[in-house]
Amino acid sequence: MTRKSIPFAGATMVAALSAALSLPHPATAAAQPGAASTHEEDRVARTRIDGEGATLEVAFDPDGERLAVRYRISNTGHAPLAVFDRGDRHAVLTGRLKAGEVPAPHFEQADDVSLTLSHVARALPQPTPTVPPVPLATRLAPGASVDGAFEFDLSLAVGLERVRWCLGVAPFDETTFEASESEGEVAVWTASFDVAESQQRLCTPWFDVAAGGFEAD
Repeated sequence: MTRKSIPFAGATMVAALSAALSLPHPATAAAQPGAASTHEEDRVARTRIDGEGATLEVAFDPDGERLAVRYRISNTGHAPLAVFDRGDRHAVLTGRLKAGEVPAPHFEQADDVSLTLSHVARALPQPTPTVPPVPLATRLAPGASVDGAFEFDLSLAVGLERVRWCLGVAPFDETTFEASESEGEVAVWTASFDVAESQQRLCTPWFDVAAGGFEAD
């Protein structure tokens, strides 16, 4: 898996990248020249992760203690992929999540300064709960792409200096995935907990909160 940052390439290129990722910032969408709009466009940091049969394009848009994340995941292989960005069935059944929507990410602060956000298939908790959090996924056909977005409150992590986000994907096996209740335009499927061990994790480089950009490898 290779990772590379996408540098700022001028207002025209930023606007094109924003449109491609469905990332129009209010100032960008207006497409008006001027110092204010250029400042807003320059604030967005972009990166791309090339994995096995999948490419993930991500934009981080920090605004004080709020981090807006928008992404596009593309299937570059020859077989369907499962993308684990739709939460779990327990959250849907309890009304905390609308089926098909992208939930808030799980987050883990490994040390005093580093925070990892994630949308991945998670293993079955122990002891096993009465209603287990069965992973939900979208099915991505070969050559297809899907866009998503979420926000995170950076103030939840004390002393934070850098943050990254990881997305889980896996081959879509027709024998183990089952169609689940869906709302809106995005159909979701349930997965086995076993996929938590075999999934591929596509992770962004570390994002330097103070500098407002992704760190070089």
